[in-house]
Amino acid sequence: MTPNTAERKASIARKTGETDIELELVLDGSGKCDIKTGVPFLDHMLNLFAVHGFFDISLRADGDIEVDDHHTVEDIGICLGKAVATALADKGGIARYGSCFLPMDETLARVVVDISNRPFLHYEVPITEQKIGSFDTVLAKEFFRAVSQHAGLTLHIDLLHGENGHHIIEAIFKGFGRALNSAVEKIRIDGPLSSKGCI
Repeated sequence: MTPNTAERKASIARKTGETDIELELVLDGSGKCDIKTGVPFLDHMLNLFAVHGFFDISLRADGDIEVDDHHTVEDIGICLGKAVATALADKGGIARYGSCFLPMDETLARVVVDISNRPFLHYEVPITEQKIGSFDTVLAKEFFRAVSQHAGLTLHIDLLHGENGHHIIEAIFKGFGRALNSAVEKIRIDGPLSSKGCI
């Protein structure tokens, strides 16, 4: 993990018996992304996350997708979480909290983030479809659990209403991008936003 607090960026590499992943993240970007994970639906969702969060992401993943997509999706979540944590270093000088209500046609999702260093995921997103294309919809929760755990996020994701599974997951990823962008926004303090003096 390579921290760079001035530019707020990070490079993460993770290689296991199941996946081989290289990810670069720039928090203060413009939404440029180059993403190839072997899981096309996840590529699409991460592209939306980057564009709507104004993050630059370069990502290559080679996983055991001949088994299924689970290991690849989860390990990408781990790498993204580690990249966020590394880029933020001591988490000083940031707004810390972010939220977004994101509409997508008939769907409305709410995503709320606290960069708290207390990982917790609340995920209340009922989806009737088990698959969207070849993507298992349950893997969206696994992705966000991994991100929250390794970025140190308290993350609440709720589907307020919606019917179409693609719209629902798209709204969640867009909303997460926008909420995280608000949370990492620079504010006029030097240290962490905490009465304890640390996060």
